[in-house]
Amino acid sequence: MSELDWSTPEGLAAIKDHLAAQVEGWRPPVAHAVGLSSASSSAEWGFAHVNVPGGRHELPAVVLATILGHDGSTATLDLTTAQLAAAVESLAPAEACTSLDHPNLAAWREVLADAGSNPARSLVAVFVADLDDPVASQADGAMRATFEGHAPTL
Repeated sequence: MSELDWSTPEGLAAIKDHLAAQVEGWRPPVAHAVGLSSASSSAEWGFAHVNVPGGRHELPAVVLATILGHDGSTATLDLTTAQLAAAVESLAPAEACTSLDHPNLAAWREVLADAGSNPARSLVAVFVADLDDPVASQADGAMRATFEGHAPTL
């Protein structure tokens, strides 16, 4: 890819396609999010932003998957602050496209700040390839519970 155009929706789509072609077996998940454990000892997960089924934010999914070496299948993956920072840095040029909102970037920055202020908190990346897939973790179940009309079975 000779020229990356981060300033237009079409350019972002081309970048997404380019990155996706680099990930063996890539399939865009129907939903994804970055989760942050609670500040207490409970096993609750919070999500600053969830990419719900039917959404169109595939570039953030493939950016995160590229950093984690993931193919987009249903999984909950541990995420370090360094990996999340790399995802933010990799996706940040997309802000040049001012005709689109960038909720993943805003959420990832918020989560990164929250995780940095309390290193006892854990980060995960949750990918759901198909809503019929079994729930992969408590974080996955918590994320799916945010979907309207969907009550996952843990």
